[in-house]
Amino acid sequence: MKHSPARYFVLPGIVLAVWAVLGLCLPGTSAFAQEPDNVFDTEPANDLDVENPDADADDAEVDPFASDEAPPAPGDFPAQELSAETLQDFLLAEIAAARGDFQLSAKSFIALAHKTRDPRIAHRAAYIATQAKDPRLLAEAAQLWREIAPESKEARQFAEYVEHGRSPGLEKLETFLARTLAENPSKLTASLLELNRALIKIENKDIARNLVFRLTEPYLKHPEAHFARAQAALLAKRPMEATGALDRAIELRPDWLPALMLKAHILSEAGSADKATQILETALARNPGNLDIRLGYARSLLVANRFREARVEFNTLLAAAPDDRDLLYTVGMLSSELGDNAAAEPPLKRALAAGHPQADIIRIQLGKIAASRGEHAAARKWFDAVSPGSRTTEARILSARSLAREGRLDQARKLLHDGQTPDVQRRYLLAESQLLVDAGRTRQAFDLIDKTLRANPDDTDLLYESAMLADRIGRHEIMEIRLRKLISLTPDHAHAYNALGYSLADRGQRLNEAEKLIARALEILPRDPYILDSMGWLRFRRGDFSGALERLEEAYVLRTDPEIAAHLGEVLWRIGRNEEARRILDEALSTHPGNTSLRKTIHRLYPKTGKKL
Repeated sequence: MKHSPARYFVLPGIVLAVWAVLGLCLPGTSAFAQEPDNVFDTEPANDLDVENPDADADDAEVDPFASDEAPPAPGDFPAQELSAETLQDFLLAEIAAARGDFQLSAKSFIALAHKTRDPRIAHRAAYIATQAKDPRLLAEAAQLWREIAPESKEARQFAEYVEHGRSPGLEKLETFLARTLAENPSKLTASLLELNRALIKIENKDIARNLVFRLTEPYLKHPEAHFARAQAALLAKRPMEATGALDRAIELRPDWLPALMLKAHILSEAGSADKATQILETALARNPGNLDIRLGYARSLLVANRFREARVEFNTLLAAAPDDRDLLYTVGMLSSELGDNAAAEPPLKRALAAGHPQADIIRIQLGKIAASRGEHAAARKWFDAVSPGSRTTEARILSARSLAREGRLDQARKLLHDGQTPDVQRRYLLAESQLLVDAGRTRQAFDLIDKTLRANPDDTDLLYESAMLADRIGRHEIMEIRLRKLISLTPDHAHAYNALGYSLADRGQRLNEAEKLIARALEILPRDPYILDSMGWLRFRRGDFSGALERLEEAYVLRTDPEIAAHLGEVLWRIGRNEEARRILDEALSTHPGNTSLRKTIHRLYPKTGKKL
């Protein structure tokens, strides 16, 4: 690049103008001004009033960029060539910051500071690095600023802040908090629990964690001190350390619900939902009358997809608080999920009457319940009552489905022809395709989707739907081609692996490959009932009846789906548990009388019962 004629300058006014136009904070703005995480309340505790730890001081705010140094004279700065390349690099770094890409901005400013050796740019690099939340970038920026400006007290203080988690402001805050904890023994436990809230504005959570650990060191005989450490470690993304701190808190206070709940939460987030549930189950066994523990246990069962057991616990809670609208809603929705519409309807209506905030979800669910009884006009009244907003599209689709079930297919399809946005249009197209399938017009449904897919060949929703329809009409080669393309576009699309594996297993083809595909799907979604069903059916096809039964029972516990019931019933029948098979199949048929797969299975296994297809 040809450079413009050399010009030497102290950072020009254009830079300040760019900062102003882009709405950026100038150097010197607090690095801790960002909104805190939602884990804790944002209001500081009364007992730990960090807004004014020293009423006689004017600089109580924690600000690693605060400086009482006099601004340097222009001659103190290195002479710089304002080349087009330098200016472009500077502006690009500022634009990246304006767009929220602080990683790119910090890297750009650091590179520019290395190049120019200008302390003002090094200062800016340090500030942006605090926003990037990358400890390595922050350390590099701090070291570079101190190296470029070795006489700057501000640069030295900032480097110490990064290296040791200290700054003049933080030191003052730490002194204040330590004194507050020591001088108020009657409020010690409450103050320890409020400690992380008092530090919530510290954006670098590792620094906040180190501060909490130092402050709690004298109080480790108190479980609240370990709990504060666990909170700080969790905010710093150190879940194992948090779990260890909670273990020590629980040793000191075995049935302490906050510690038990937080440990269960961490385990659940780490994929150990069963361990989380066991913790609360044990606590509940020791304290059966503690409704808070029971609520935590019920919620843990939900996370673990143990819906039947969860409903038992929520019903127990509802018996103690019969007018609680949240419990009414939860019991109703759980009952619906379990296919028990008779038990779902009363609590949902009561929750709606009590003003539950999820009113539209309740209306939709009540409409589905009415439709399941064949009361389609009543169902559409519920769907029409849904308020304009995010649920409107779903309500329109359900109304169309209701019309189609009354034999009014053309009217139902017209209802889906006025999508206002591409996303809504796609959803209506997929719904219309399903209406055609339900009406026995699967080939027409395939043609409908295929036409739109040709104009949008990489649309993952359309690829999946067209593959499923191709399978239904016997075009297995098209199904496989489209599912493999979908997998190439979305490598973690569990249901694409599952669909291809199940299709191969159901046709008894390439079973080794089918098992690998379904196993991959289970790696992505290990407790998905439909994928578990596929693995169970594959085991059945391979003659592994015990393996099939284990997977299918697990799937059916998670979801009482008619297709899963059909597979489970067939396996039970094959191993001679005929009465159990009859019970499961007949119960499923009573809830889903129109399911073709279920009816065919029953007709094949015991055709003399009088049940007709």
